[in-house]
Amino acid sequence: MNRRPQRRDPEGHRLAILAAARECFGEKGFARATVRDIAARAGVTHGLVLRQFGTKEQLFLTAVPGHRELDATVSGDRESLPERVAHAFVERMERDAAGDPLVVLLRSAASDQKVAAGLLEAMASNSIEAYGEVLGDAVDDIPARVALVGAQMIGVTFTRYIAPTGVLAEMPADDLARHLSRVLRQILFAD
Repeated sequence: MNRRPQRRDPEGHRLAILAAARECFGEKGFARATVRDIAARAGVTHGLVLRQFGTKEQLFLTAVPGHRELDATVSGDRESLPERVAHAFVERMERDAAGDPLVVLLRSAASDQKVAAGLLEAMASNSIEAYGEVLGDAVDDIPARVALVGAQMIGVTFTRYIAPTGVLAEMPADDLARHLSRVLRQILFAD
């Protein structure tokens, strides 16, 4: 049997893996998506996925939008941080809530709390670092404040994008971003 030699294209493989991961996580949630399924969709081996990304959690954090965009959203002046975060969050969710990391996380929580907790912990760790660079010594308890920001975002995600009900589900996106900015300002800066 003549086997065709495979071409080496690390960047092409990486992009294919990321695209397949976004699709698979969006369809199945984190818990039900498998590295083998992602590899098959990308046309690569299971081992290549793990060599490039290490773990399924790292692949998720790299592949799913929103989490990757956090550093860019958070960096800037301290005073406008709540507005930047609120507007970026609402814009991202309005554009593609199904593939958003919070939606995937919440869907995963229903089927596997341990996996969801680990994923939430990894997301929180990255968020603490990003917010810490902007907030610096200006506020105390950055981990607690970031956890409260995350809880707020999870609540909005659930009531507007997963089980749309009530005022938040019906509110225009600009109004949601404005109200969310005020809440985030209180969480991040209030004494």
